[in-house]
Amino acid sequence: MIYKRIKAFREDKDWTQQKVADMLSISRSTYSAYENGANAVPIEILIKLSHIYNTNIDYLLEQTDNPNPIKS
Repeated sequence: MIYKRIKAFREDKDWTQQKVADMLSISRSTYSAYENGANAVPIEILIKLSHIYNTNIDYLLEQTDNPNPIKS
C-alpha cells in the first residue's frame, strides 16, 4: 500500500510528518491520515510526493518494485 512506502521514504530521510506536510502545503493531520492509510492520497499529492522523494508514481502505488524515476 502507498502508505507503507511514503512512510518508509519519510523515515529514511529522518523527516517528521510535519516537515513533509509543510512541503505539501497541507496539515500534519491530513498527511498523517495518508501515511496511516485512513485517507486516500489525491493525485495532486501523489505527484508532489513522487517529486519530493525522487521516485515514480508506479512505485508509490506498488505497481513496480523499482523506486527509480522513469527516464524520459
